[in-house]
Amino acid sequence: MADIKMTNLNKAYGAVHILKDVNLDISSGEFIVFVGPSGCGKSTLLRSICGLESITSGTLEIDKAVVNEVPPSKRGIAMVFQSYALYPHMSVFENIGFALENQGLPRAEIKQKVEKVAEMLQLTPYLARLPKALSGGQRQRVAIGRAIVRGAKVFLFDEPLSNLDAALRVQTRMEIARLKRSMPNTTMIYVTHDQVEAMTLADRIVVLQAGKVEQVGSPMELYDTPSNVFVAGFIGSPKMNFVTGGVAAKHKCHTLGVRPEHFHLDGKKGEIRGKVEYAEILGADSFLYVSTNTGVMTVREEGKTKFKPGDTVFVTPQAKNTHRFGEDGMRLH
Repeated sequence: MADIKMTNLNKAYGAVHILKDVNLDISSGEFIVFVGPSGCGKSTLLRSICGLESITSGTLEIDKAVVNEVPPSKRGIAMVFQSYALYPHMSVFENIGFALENQGLPRAEIKQKVEKVAEMLQLTPYLARLPKALSGGQRQRVAIGRAIVRGAKVFLFDEPLSNLDAALRVQTRMEIARLKRSMPNTTMIYVTHDQVEAMTLADRIVVLQAGKVEQVGSPMELYDTPSNVFVAGFIGSPKMNFVTGGVAAKHKCHTLGVRPEHFHLDGKKGEIRGKVEYAEILGADSFLYVSTNTGVMTVREEGKTKFKPGDTVFVTPQAKNTHRFGEDGMRLH
């Protein structure tokens, strides 16, 4: 079991308050993703969980035991860093098995465990290679293997795919998802700024802003019912459109949020008149960037659009799919 509980957790560097009264319960076996803009505190929170950062106030519990003063090596946690942090002079086998050697395990047991992890991560053909002879994706798998072999109760991932190119990110993301399915009782906490990683990997997403938790929920809960304007604008790619003024007042709110796929688009009539500034035709979808008197809106159309830059169009929010927010930015029900 690896339940994690944070109660009024704070982290400050002098007068700079990084984490502010974070309260969060993570159940054993969950895959939790921390997201938020740069500087919001997500990596600091991750490092506080593993013990690389001290907690200024509040409590952190793992399996109902307070671990505020427990050193990182005693917390039953393995961390996978963005930079891989592999030993360049050691082979893949030696990198994965290094922690087991430090524990003084017999060589036969080390060999058995390393080979099992290598097979799980499709690294068996590379066990004799040095890190410099591996691709970025393979190096990241070695870093993950080094964490797995320790038998940790909790895995922490700090933006592990950000150094990979787009194709490798997709492949490695699939491998992490497969890894989670093969280790259902292991708790995994993952920091990313990538929308796709968060939406596809997480059981629950934690949205942070300026050191505070804005909302916690499943990917689709956050997408369908964001609790405030910040979460609404942060979750989803392309971003949600926001409309104020007369159009919002007509929908009885201060700010009206509409996702790109939730507009009716017409060339002759509609609620909001605009001009197509730019069109992205992606094959299965097209995205139109429409300049209106309330700003530029992003509108998604299925298939190839018939509209081109310079065309006048009308966009109408689908009433059942709009998001209404008050002056304080909070969701209206």
